[in-house]
Amino acid sequence: MVAAAASNKKPLPDMMTSIRLDQSGKVEIVDQLLLPHSVVWMPVFTPEEAYDAIKTMRIRGAPAIASLAALTLRSYLNSSSCPVSSSSSSSDVISWIGQTIDYLQSSRPTAVNLGEAMDRIRAALKDSEAQNQAAGDVIERVKKICGDVHDEDLKRNMEMGRLGAEWLWKKRGGGKKGLKVVTVCNTGSLATSGYGTAIGVITALFQEDHLDTAYYAQTTPYHQGSRLTSLELTTLQIPACMICDTMLGSLFQHEDIDGVIVGADRVVKNGDTANKIGTYQAAVLAQRHNIPFMVVAPVTTIDLSLSTGAEIHIEHRPAVEATQVRGLNTETGKLSVVRISPEGVGEGDKPWQRVYNPSFDVTPAELISAVVTEKGVAVRKESEKSIDVASIC
Repeated sequence: MVAAAASNKKPLPDMMTSIRLDQSGKVEIVDQLLLPHSVVWMPVFTPEEAYDAIKTMRIRGAPAIASLAALTLRSYLNSSSCPVSSSSSSSDVISWIGQTIDYLQSSRPTAVNLGEAMDRIRAALKDSEAQNQAAGDVIERVKKICGDVHDEDLKRNMEMGRLGAEWLWKKRGGGKKGLKVVTVCNTGSLATSGYGTAIGVITALFQEDHLDTAYYAQTTPYHQGSRLTSLELTTLQIPACMICDTMLGSLFQHEDIDGVIVGADRVVKNGDTANKIGTYQAAVLAQRHNIPFMVVAPVTTIDLSLSTGAEIHIEHRPAVEATQVRGLNTETGKLSVVRISPEGVGEGDKPWQRVYNPSFDVTPAELISAVVTEKGVAVRKESEKSIDVASIC
């Protein structure tokens, strides 16, 4: 059925990617701090370099950072620089890998995909220890898991795109040539191993000729929308329109919007969802205007160990990320960093110098219409304030 439908789909230009491997398996990432004006690939050899790339947001997007951490660990285990090898003791290998994955996971604690990937490795280490496996066997087992973390992402993203597009078209497509949708942040191939989550749904709608316009919020202060989503949608030649974060309400008043489609960094047991800052306000406005609000995330983003969003740890970013902006100087043609706030704001400890800069917010399940994973679509019943996300895990 999927193969037959594919012949009717609009063709797409080549998608962008955030991670690539050379023939030897060494890892490179595109420095997303320099996008969209400069595409620079940087090598990532060590766990420390992977940690720094994630922490400084040279790579971002929950699935992508999980892939980077896993692929870097695999590559490093293959290198002569790695402190453990098949000639080491099994206990030394297990200890070093355990410490390394703890370190990598601490680079972005809100993103559950990274934790899930590291937990898969932890479980393998525990089992290998119980079976008294040789050091070389432990290393090969971990390397296999690392590769799987990356490879599994693209396949499930395409399935989520199909499921989400079908659900929204059935809900809002009656009598329309195409849907008008809104998205927040960047959830495409730059944030994943390919195709994307929320942007995957938008891409699927476009390929099926069911899309009118994709509106995307700038997503300040890091401008993932205006820098990255704009670049991806332009590359794919998908009809799109950028809006400022503060214009969502006006857009909902003046355009017939059919859905808000967002990704997630963590979805907990009751359906509460942590995602890029600005998602919650989009959900509040969507409910006010009776617009379906869809969360699209792989099963690896579902965290059934947490009951509600109140338990989610929210990362706060440095003040400088809100007081300065990076972009292209149109006079010099060079990338520049410009301060947009008065001197001292975000730099001192005076009461008037503070900056509130959380990287994520939590959208309560009662504001969410549906959660989509590669396993299916969980729809919130009108009278309920939670969503049974366990049913699509």
